[in-house]
Amino acid sequence: MSDKVLIIEDEPTLARLVTYNLSQEGYETEVVGNGAEGLHKAIHEQYAIIFLDLMLPGMNGFEVLQKLRQNEIRTPVIILTARNAEEEVVQGLKLGADDYITKPFGVAELLARTSAVLRRSRNEESKPVKSAGGDRVITIGDLQIFPDKYEVFSNGQWITLRPKEFEVLLYLAERPGIVITRDDLMNVVWGFDYIGGQRTVDVHVSSLRKKLELNQQSVQIDSIRGVGYKLFVNRKATTSNS
Repeated sequence: MSDKVLIIEDEPTLARLVTYNLSQEGYETEVVGNGAEGLHKAIHEQYAIIFLDLMLPGMNGFEVLQKLRQNEIRTPVIILTARNAEEEVVQGLKLGADDYITKPFGVAELLARTSAVLRRSRNEESKPVKSAGGDRVITIGDLQIFPDKYEVFSNGQWITLRPKEFEVLLYLAERPGIVITRDDLMNVVWGFDYIGGQRTVDVHVSSLRKKLELNQQSVQIDSIRGVGYKLFVNRKATTSNS
């Protein structure tokens, strides 16, 4: 059975371009021209991947994406955005998009990004889940990290993280005090075939840092200018909380 793709795009020419090229690669495509209908289909039908334009009539792409994630729809989403609209890219990634393509784009880029996102999504779905009795726990500062359940616990409450935020935290927590480059994070968390830029890493680290700061004070992520990031435990904060 071919992969079913939902294209939420109100520009007919672009929708036809995406449809034609994906169909040539064996994908089964479906196109809707407004956000509300796209949201309804994404919630009630099964798709391998969704292409989401941001500038849609009625309900815009940001609203669609936010409602999808609020409804626990984990279908991979590639956002379609105007050239050089960095603020749109950042907002889309924060809301849970898996990748983005800037307009205009080439056929090779479209197909490469589609293939890469689907491959990462399937790799995550195929990861084995251990039983409750076999869960590993990494304790660092105020945090308890459960790698096999993608859960983080701190000061009596669970911290809600998106999958990529969790994977960034886990990689840093397994190497406390060590400077991790953006390239390392990109390759480990997103894969060597990820085409997006390092800005993706920065956006996820920024979001992760804010969530950690809201729930605890001892574990912090320090930015090393021009290099990457380092996770460390603030001993003073730990002492003051004890």
